Amino acid sequence: MKHMEVVGVRVEMPSNQPIVLLKETGGERYLPIWIGAVEATAIALAQQGVTPARPLTHDLFRDVLEALDATLDTVNITALDDGIFYAELVFSNGVEVSARPSDSIALALRTGATIYAKEEVIDEAGVPIPDEQEDEVEKFREFLDTISPEDFGRTT
Repeated sequence: MKHMEVVGVRVEMPSNQPIVLLKETGGERYLPIWIGAVEATAIALAQQGVTPARPLTHDLFRDVLEALDATLDTVNITALDDGIFYAELVFSNGVEVSARPSDSIALALRTGATIYAKEEVIDEAGVPIPDEQEDEVEKFREFLDTISPEDFGRTT
């Protein structure tokens, strides 16, 4: 398993499909995962530190975990099958629950859980971006700093 960092979300053109971009820590491969607009908004809000007036589903899940005195330890991106990514939530009591990567990432950002991806998934879907192209990644990060939830067609 490789430790992953959330770079951010963006809307892929011309399909207008949101993606979340993960980067392997200490490496040069990026993992783009196509997600829904609602999940993109949830991830963007968490990255921006925005607290909605009422809890979103991922906020509610975090609050329920806290009320039950449980924690989400890790999120594992475990498989890619026929273009569909799979993930597992690993809780402090050892229980593992299958989940969509988009929901898992949104929850990890709210709880501080670590995100990992199986090497095979990164080998299959990862995109290497060498250091000399890092300025392009920085431009992407700057773009992420300028977007808002409204850019995904939904407000909180």
